[in-house]
Amino acid sequence: MSHPYIPQVIELVRAAGAAILPYWRSDVAVTEKADASPVTAADLAAHHILLAGLQALAPEIPVLSEEAADIPLSERSAWTRWWLVDPLDGTKEFIAGSEEFTVNVALVERGRVVFGVVGIPANGRCYYGGAGLGAWCSDEPGEEQPISVRLAPAQGFTLVASKRHSSPAQETLLAGLAERFGEPALANVGSSLKFCLLAEGNADCYPRLAPTSQWDTAAAQGVLEGAGGKVLDLSGEALTYEARESFLNPSFLALPAAVEWRGELIELARDLQL
Repeated sequence: MSHPYIPQVIELVRAAGAAILPYWRSDVAVTEKADASPVTAADLAAHHILLAGLQALAPEIPVLSEEAADIPLSERSAWTRWWLVDPLDGTKEFIAGSEEFTVNVALVERGRVVFGVVGIPANGRCYYGGAGLGAWCSDEPGEEQPISVRLAPAQGFTLVASKRHSSPAQETLLAGLAERFGEPALANVGSSLKFCLLAEGNADCYPRLAPTSQWDTAAAQGVLEGAGGKVLDLSGEALTYEARESFLNPSFLALPAAVEWRGELIELARDLQL
């Protein structure tokens, strides 16, 4: 870990996860936000811990959290560095009692992810990393293992898909990839864990042609980039996080940076958007 903020952010992510767990698999009340997405007391408990902790860690760096995103573009446009936070990613998985929900914190500078931390409250695991920094996985504080993407699968191609979100274009892309690589194994998981499967070498590609928000992806993108991966838009450029009116991401492809089929995948995905 070569960024001075990473250890403290890991501690905050673990603390937010601990605040979430008492609500997990209980009859937590669910309310609906303006965009019809669910929010619970667990989301808000984690949000308050992260907001207070990040402000104490670096008072000069503003925080953009899913649970406090009503900051006007005129203000956000002046930021050069900011924290991009999803206090509970995979709220639907959380409500359903699944373990596949995460706490996501990324440091963003001029639209690029510096590093990200992804915590899994249900089992205590943390992933963290950033471009040029490396990437690690830790099940216990003080115990960490470096992780990296794989360039060639040992036993067939594995695609990562969302448990709850797809689109006709995405289904067509998956079919096209099956023609190119043979019928792939499908790792169907929730939240930002999809990126982490790639980062630790347990999958080969995560195509996303359905909507996501900036806080859904930034932290895990940092982990994947540290592990030797890329997250690209359909023009082949890195997914970035400049201040915009909408927090929605464009379609993207997450994959190991050095694979020889990168251009073919981009072309196939781009054709579906025409």
